[in-house]
Formats: sequence, structure tokens, C-alpha cells
Amino acid sequence: MHGNLIASCILVVVPNLTRGARPYGLIENVITHAEYRRQGVGTRLINHALQFAWDQNCYKVMLLSSNQRQEVHQFYEKSGFKKDIKTGFVATRPLSSF
Repeated sequence: MHGNLIASCILVVVPNLTRGARPYGLIENVITHAEYRRQGVGTRLINHALQFAWDQNCYKVMLLSSNQRQEVHQFYEKSGFKKDIKTGFVATRPLSSF
């Protein structure tokens, strides 16, 4: 797949007033093309995103995932993320708001 996108994620670096005004990172929408899974592509992608966040002086990086598969959670844990440190909450816009 030369020249084709095989993996992607979103990293947002958020300005912050706490922690000495150091920003933090948020990763979402991690995806690797099915033909390239279990080949280290996702690991390299996450490592690259983390390194970018550290280069931006982020004091932490959080990752949100709606995937409930245990192997996905294990992948994130092997990548350095710890669960059960924070609790995530999500609000969605009610349809009646339009």
C-alpha cells in the first residue's frame, strides 16, 4: 500500500493553566488498517504521537477509546497507558437541540 494511509490517530495538545502552564495531550480515534494489524504499525503510531506530545512539553497524555475488546485495552496498556487513573465522561448533544 505504498502511499496509502494505513494507520491514523488524533492528538490534540491542549493549553493549560495548571501544572506550571504545561499543556496536556489527548489521543482519540486510533485506527490501523486490518491488513497491517499486529505488525507494529499501531505501536509506532502511538509512540510517535507520545513523542510529539513530550516534545511539546505535555505533562500527561490521555487516551479515550470506546472499544471494549480486551486485546485493544492490552495494546494501550503495553503502549504505556494506565487505566483506572481517571474516569471519563462524555456528553452528546440532544437531537431536540436543533
